[in-house]
Amino acid sequence: MTQTNTFAGKLGVAFVATAMALMMVAPAQAATAEELQAQIDALMATIATLQASTGVTTPVMSTSAYVFTRSLTIGSQGADVTALQTYLISKGHAIPAGATGYFGAQTAAAVAAWQTANSIMPAVGYFGPVSQAKYAALMAAVVPTPTPTPTPTPTPGDVTLSGEASLKDVTVRDGDDSNNVEEGSEDALVADVEVEFNDGDAMITRLDIALQDRNVATEPDPWKVFGDISLMVDGDVVATIDASDRDNYLDEDDGSLRFSGLEIVGMEDEAVTITVAANVVSSVDDAGTDADWSVLAGSIRFVDADDVTSTETSNNDLQDDWSGASADFSIDAIGSGDDLNLEDSDDNIEADTLELSDNDNTELPILRFDLSATDSDTDVVLNNLVSVTVVVATTTAASNMDTLVNDFRLEIEGTSYNAESYSTGVGLLSNTATIDFDINGDETINADEAVTATLYADFNDMLTANEGSTIFATVAPGQVDAEGDASGENIIVDGSTITGATQTLRTDGVAVTYSSDTVVADENNDTLTTDNAADFTLKFNVKSFGDSVYLPFGATNTATTSDAVKYEIVNTNTNLVVATGTSTPGITAAGGTTVTKVNSFKVSGSDVLFTLTVNYDPIAAGSYKLRLAKVNFASTDVARATTLITLTAQDVSALSIETAPITISQ
Repeated sequence: MTQTNTFAGKLGVAFVATAMALMMVAPAQAATAEELQAQIDALMATIATLQASTGVTTPVMSTSAYVFTRSLTIGSQGADVTALQTYLISKGHAIPAGATGYFGAQTAAAVAAWQTANSIMPAVGYFGPVSQAKYAALMAAVVPTPTPTPTPTPTPGDVTLSGEASLKDVTVRDGDDSNNVEEGSEDALVADVEVEFNDGDAMITRLDIALQDRNVATEPDPWKVFGDISLMVDGDVVATIDASDRDNYLDEDDGSLRFSGLEIVGMEDEAVTITVAANVVSSVDDAGTDADWSVLAGSIRFVDADDVTSTETSNNDLQDDWSGASADFSIDAIGSGDDLNLEDSDDNIEADTLELSDNDNTELPILRFDLSATDSDTDVVLNNLVSVTVVVATTTAASNMDTLVNDFRLEIEGTSYNAESYSTGVGLLSNTATIDFDINGDETINADEAVTATLYADFNDMLTANEGSTIFATVAPGQVDAEGDASGENIIVDGSTITGATQTLRTDGVAVTYSSDTVVADENNDTLTTDNAADFTLKFNVKSFGDSVYLPFGATNTATTSDAVKYEIVNTNTNLVVATGTSTPGITAAGGTTVTKVNSFKVSGSDVLFTLTVNYDPIAAGSYKLRLAKVNFASTDVARATTLITLTAQDVSALSIETAPITISQ
């Protein structure tokens, strides 16, 4: 047993020694493929004889072994290349294009990885006599298993070419990012080169493209603008060139680059799209920003199933003079695609009478607006809201903002920001406050989205002197400080100034809301110049807060406290109140004796529905409508009111408390 093992070890040494001899002799003697194969056959015969004389059993050569008869390198094609590729893939050395029968850059990389793994030096991707001897030795040691090997599942890369292919069409199109490339962009998809073959399948092995600045006719200098330029197929990078290296250009004058060693398969009558992706330097020198660039396609080289290599320089969008069709894109200054707009909110805070407490602070919203990044290329970071203006009008000269409001708060999508600073004016401007909110970059508005911001006022205990005060707030685009999330550059906020509706502040009072209206015209035979009149019906709800309130009976179109409401007839063509013509009003309230008292209508908390009817006979034809102007109330059941509330600014559900217009003819 010892002798056999020793001899077997010597046999292995002899095999390796012979292989090394072949390695040293082959390059020097420049042996032909037939001579190399003869040497390998002689070596195998010698090994077999030695093993037979010692009783050592020769491992059976795997049926998957392939006898190579030539050296293989980039550009080689044929069944032996397919066999090598199949072997390398089985050993875990990836070739993305699969076993195509063409020895390209991917196959060379796989050979080099296999050489490194098996201590073959130098590992340069050349499959010559030394590598083939190592392959034969590895395969000789493989004993086939008695279990049949299952047929491997085909993958998209396992492509077999067929037919005598010819180039059918090449089309250059704008890439997905053609209108949106900023300084610092990575893998911007700037062009698509669509290639189609007919009469057979083909493998694209080389493609020339050019990068040209359309603003500079003689010297595009793309190496000052671009980093890596890559070719991609189905999202995978198949080749990359460092376009910032001037020496990598095929021709500096036309900005052309050559991608060689490709293994891009195009099947017959099925277009394959090669996407050009570009990295742009973060600071574009010399060429400047807002520059217009083009990607053009030049020559293309391909090989078909019959190992026929063809080179085309003109087919549809292909050109050899770089003057044909192109994919165009612009490079913008970093941050130029960042955009933020100040807009009205769909959930506006309408004008109303706000109920405050006379013995406790009350916080209520007074302004709502949207910050929209729907037109932005990137997310936007909000830094500050500065100098937001709040104006209050009080019933006495002694009252000012400080007596009415304790503080302000801003809420954005549920996140609260307290006022960083809050200052009021002096003298006549003491009713104006300026508020700054330091967001400090804590609020990011996603591209293609909008956020809603709400301004809250924390009101002090309401003083009797401040009953009936009004308040509103405004914010302008210039008061919003924001920057691009990716660029870090400040951006100009667009939009218009947003002014909130005026809010009336009371501890005791009423809130009035629109309910419904009807308008009809009826024939009138009086002595006025028109023969038609209008019957207006306006229904509205009155709700009290604090104590119960009492609205005197009656309605009038003049300023008086002896009626529940004042109404106005408005000419809708001029939007002016009409003082002429004859109107006959009437007012009722739902609720029977619960609401109707001796001198007035009683409202206690919940809504009471009032119906105002007015028959109006104008002196001239025109378009008219009825509008509620004031509501009068007292704290007891008296015939005259003590409080008048103006409602002309009231706005409920985007409708003033008024009827639809009606046109009255002569």
